[in-house]
Amino acid sequence: MTGAGVLNNRFTVQRDVAEPDWTGHPGDPDWQDQFTVWGKITFMRGGETVIAARLTAKQPAILTIRISAQALTILPSDRIVDARTGEMFNIREQPRRSRDDSGLLEMLIEAGVT
Repeated sequence: MTGAGVLNNRFTVQRDVAEPDWTGHPGDPDWQDQFTVWGKITFMRGGETVIAARLTAKQPAILTIRISAQALTILPSDRIVDARTGEMFNIREQPRRSRDDSGLLEMLIEAGVT
């Protein structure tokens, strides 16, 4: 079981709410805050994929947060912002329940991307 002290950073979930233009093409991104959660980032180390990502200045990591009604609405098209540093992370997969603690969600995120 993960204690509350381990989830000690605040993260804001943002969603692009831009409307398509009259031709149906997406407009400029309009990222809006959806909600803020407590969580923990574990940066990945080793492995061919991780090394390749680092060569392109990307940093894959796992974000762990508590399951809530809001957290279950997170989409891979959303992004995560570290509330303390302002660093942005793209979500690379649908959040899934942790194998170690059924009260937590985990998702693959990636820093250094736009």
